[in-house]
This record gives sequence, C-alpha cells and structure tokens, in this order.
Amino acid sequence: MKSSVGSTFVKQRKEIRCKKGQQFIMEGAAVTGLFFVLKGKVKVLRTGLHGKEQIVRFAKEGEIIGHRGFGTEESYTISAVALEDCTLCYFSKENLQEILRTEPTFTYDLMLFYANELNKSEAKVKTLSQMSVRERVIDTLLYVHRKFGQQHNFISILLSRREYADYAGTTEEQVIRVFSALKKEDLIVTKGKHIGINDTSLLQQEISEHNFYLDS
Repeated sequence: MKSSVGSTFVKQRKEIRCKKGQQFIMEGAAVTGLFFVLKGKVKVLRTGLHGKEQIVRFAKEGEIIGHRGFGTEESYTISAVALEDCTLCYFSKENLQEILRTEPTFTYDLMLFYANELNKSEAKVKTLSQMSVRERVIDTLLYVHRKFGQQHNFISILLSRREYADYAGTTEEQVIRVFSALKKEDLIVTKGKHIGINDTSLLQQEISEHNFYLDS
C-alpha cells in the first residue's frame, strides 16, 4: 500500500502475542477485526453437530484468520487457538472498513481471496462426503504435511490424535487404527505424537481421485 491512507492503515495495526493453547477468537463473539499470523501456528475450529469440535483448517505465518466473520456478520463463526507461541497482527473492523472504502486495489484483492476461499470450501465439502474414514485420515495427513512440511523425517507440527480426528471428521479411535495400519504398511513412521510420511506419492495415489491438492 503506497498511498498515505494505506500507510496510515498499516500504522494502526496492533501486535498481539499468544501463548500455546491460548484462544484469541471465540465462536459467537462480536466481530472486532481481522488477525494475520506473523509467527507461529494456529488451529481454526467451529462447533459441529451435538457440540462436537471440528477443526476447519490450520494456519501459519502470513495467513489471515477471522475473515469469514468480517463484513455483514455480527459475530465470529469460528474460534481460533494458538498451537504454539504466536505473534499476531490485528486490524480493527473500523480500520478495515475505512481502507476498503478508499483503496480499490486492496478491496479487489480481498474479493479474489474470498472467492478462492469459497471455492476451496465447497470442493472440500464435496470431497469429504465421498471419502472413507481411511481416505479422510490420509487426506488430513497430506494436508498437514503440505501446510507445514517435514523436518528430521517428521511433520514439523505436533498434533494430537484428537486434533487429526477433529479435522478429518472422525473419532480419535479411528485415527489411531488408521495410523496403526499405515505404519504396518510402512507408509508412515511414528514416534510418540510425531508422524513422518515415508513416501507422499504412495499416499497421494490412494486418494488421487478426490483431488487431494485442492486444499492447501
């Protein structure tokens, strides 16, 4: 943003530090603004059927959180929790509304971002409805691997089996069974909560018909 308005907007940002496990957006709370992840990893979740927690996505540095509640909505439709110590950049709703009114390039870019998010969300819903439990767990593993990468033979984020289940839309017990089967088939390796993928192409083959690459 090169204009004076854009510069003023950037100066109005606030940096917020969150400890691991700290919730900084609460589902149902009044929308106050948007968050950008400057450092760290975050899980975004919402309440599903029968009050069950469902992880919608994971976010890392450079990603935006809280955008689905921004606009005409009066309350956040999701919650957000830090998976590790995080630094967040916060812009108030009032500041964002001002920049949207005065910066057409920013407004256009945000519109494209929303359109892309909607397309990915619709594709995910369609795909998951056609997947078996094993395929959903594999899809989750590949998604987390694409999102955060792998270091020292293990995916570089430590998630619980419950968190894998909450994203895959299944139970913790089912995730444990699938992980055990994948380990016996030498497709993954585990060490405590740490998981490593031996050959991503072999896992990709199992769900290739579902276009695993749509969600990143």
